[in-house]
Amino acid sequence: MTMTTATTMAVLLKPMISAQRLLLFQTQKHTSIIAQQPKQHGSLLVASSVRQSDNYCQNLVDEFDPNIPIEKALTPPSSWYTDPSFFDFELHRVFYRGWQAVGYTEQIKNPRDFFTGRLGNVEFLVCRDDDGKIHAFHNVCRHHASLVASGNGQKSCFVCPYHGWTYGLDGALLKATRMNRIQNFDVNEFGLKLLNVATWGPFVLLNLDKEILPQQEGDDTVGNEWLGSCSEFLGANGVDSSLSYLCRRVYEIECNWKVFCDNYLDGGYHVPYAHKGLASGLNLNSYSTTTYEKVSIQSCDGGSTESEDDIDRLGSKALYAFIYPNFMINRYGPWMDTNLVLPLGPRKCQVIFDYFIETHLKDDKDFIERSLVDSERVQTEDIKLCEGVQRGLETPAYSSGRYAPTVENAMHHFHQLLHDILKE
Repeated sequence: MTMTTATTMAVLLKPMISAQRLLLFQTQKHTSIIAQQPKQHGSLLVASSVRQSDNYCQNLVDEFDPNIPIEKALTPPSSWYTDPSFFDFELHRVFYRGWQAVGYTEQIKNPRDFFTGRLGNVEFLVCRDDDGKIHAFHNVCRHHASLVASGNGQKSCFVCPYHGWTYGLDGALLKATRMNRIQNFDVNEFGLKLLNVATWGPFVLLNLDKEILPQQEGDDTVGNEWLGSCSEFLGANGVDSSLSYLCRRVYEIECNWKVFCDNYLDGGYHVPYAHKGLASGLNLNSYSTTTYEKVSIQSCDGGSTESEDDIDRLGSKALYAFIYPNFMINRYGPWMDTNLVLPLGPRKCQVIFDYFIETHLKDDKDFIERSLVDSERVQTEDIKLCEGVQRGLETPAYSSGRYAPTVENAMHHFHQLLHDILKE
């Protein structure tokens, strides 16, 4: 290449190089500006995404009309039971509001007793202190978010298994290890975060959305908020603290939590088809349903049977109380069992059965064992039903169904309550 040609090429390339440098500078500058404002930009995107998700879920809510009489009504769409966005949507509106049953007073009968659990994404810890006062907290260490406690038992304090931060039974931070050089740190501001706790009868309740109030043990206000006008009815029909606690059974079921609730609320419709052993001990013609503000009561007389054991277990009358949104109390013969339905995902739930019995029978091991075997058989049959329904809901063949007007009133009432809270 000659000198003249090289010079000419340099002149021609100079504007191109300058333009590239300018473009590179502008790109770097733009990137720098974005880097300086990541939180604002990110928060706007998140807020927009949340709004879009809420609008989408509200459209799904509107697909069910709670004002149509049961004789003409369609059931909620299958998306209520299958859509992951809808599952997250209802967690915050259904489970993080109002009083929720989470355990029973027998679990914290003595000072220093505690138990833990999970409701949606909330990890909680309930305990009784040395003065007999009940406390509830988010079960999350304020240092690096480790769970502080697990299971149940007795403790004089709670020591985080991660870095040894130690909390009192009142939630106060007692010790934060190796923090000697930390600045702007007030131990009084780093106790476990409190939750509202109350008791009604044998049950422990939490409320995630209220400001923290003084402990409400056996408070009529809590009973009225949780149970409405049927609190006295339940207390008068054997749902009280006089029964002896026996045992717990836990089931993980491959279905949406509402599928299990719907199955419970069909007015005994499925009993003669799916629970032939149970049906033989009940007079299903006597089945009746009464709905209250947030509770529905299904009741049925005991029926004639050749098995004396079934008569003893079921008694002369069975009462099935559903407390919105996810708690069932079953009182029959000398027994009471409770079913707590916990959502684990769009197509998975955990159901916790706790069994109580009248005190005079608590040592009758043969009767107890026979009764628990009968109960286990019913649960196994229900699990098969619920998992089959979930699989059907996920197919393209099903969108909405219909109610049987004479028996599925409690289920319709449940769906109306869900709609109301999801529209708030």
